[in-house]
Amino acid sequence: MAEPPSPPLKDNKFLKGVFAVGGIMFTLVIYGILQEKIMRVPYGANKDYFIYSLFLVFCNRITTSAVSAGVLLASKKALDPVAPLHKYCIVSVSNILTTTCQYEALKYVSFPVQTLAKCAKMIPVMIWGTIMMQKKYKGQDYFLAFLVTLGCSLFILYPAEGDTSPYSRERESTIWGVSLMMLYLGFDGFTSTFQDKLFKGYDMEIHTQIFYTTVCSCLLSFAGMIMQGNLLMAIDFVSRHHDCFFDIALLSTVATASQFFISYTIRTFGALTFATIMTTRQLVSILLSCLWFGHPLSWEQCVGAVIVFGALYARSFLNTIKKPLTLENTENRASSPPKANP
Repeated sequence: MAEPPSPPLKDNKFLKGVFAVGGIMFTLVIYGILQEKIMRVPYGANKDYFIYSLFLVFCNRITTSAVSAGVLLASKKALDPVAPLHKYCIVSVSNILTTTCQYEALKYVSFPVQTLAKCAKMIPVMIWGTIMMQKKYKGQDYFLAFLVTLGCSLFILYPAEGDTSPYSRERESTIWGVSLMMLYLGFDGFTSTFQDKLFKGYDMEIHTQIFYTTVCSCLLSFAGMIMQGNLLMAIDFVSRHHDCFFDIALLSTVATASQFFISYTIRTFGALTFATIMTTRQLVSILLSCLWFGHPLSWEQCVGAVIVFGALYARSFLNTIKKPLTLENTENRASSPPKANP
């Protein structure tokens, strides 16, 4: 009997790639545009600004927890926690602080500045990895981290004239905004490293980890809004501005969808392909934000962006030319990845 032709298998792999790339690019680019619109563009005739970051965190997490619970039930998998609950709570607290700093920073720095600064997350990840998991890194890793830091510094310290914050009416590079981004990077690096430690220490499904982490985040963010007295004010705001309610609902939807596209991509193509897609997504998000919201870029920022993305693509290229066995093992270990933050 003749063997089946190979082209259908190749086409299938190609279609899977289109599905993965298209899904990540669409959901996360829309997510970026929406979060900037919600936090920086006024609503209604009175030009009211939405300032309730914890409410956004709560909406995102309750949507994700509901969908992850549905996936676990549909796949007939147990909802029992694999790891101790307090470890999920640690991830949850760190994740809430990460997301809150991300939303709050948009009040003081533009989305392009924030997005490029996120590229420097490899630095706190290396620091936390050394402290928590005793990882050792090569010289090229430190050199690329230096280049990313240099590029981000140029992008943040030399903003274009006229790029102002709607809250402070000053230039974007405020001390408060940069401080929030540094806190974001520190908390995000801790979250990723601790999640990686959970996956290596316990045999758990990614949806189980997402479910318990997001449920804890729902409870903590809800309690935070109660203590701040912002819950009723946030509900009143979205009830008066229906377009804001629609933006938040869509933001929560694409944020949840992105998590499953991320999981699918890493499981199907490996961590290296995923890293390249995410780097491209960040570049596209910056360009779209500049076009959509009219952010000017100085020549120093353009140089900084070239340095950062050049370093990130160089890292992906250097990883692809490693020994095939090492690459195969790396991708196999990435089959149960930690949840990435959009």
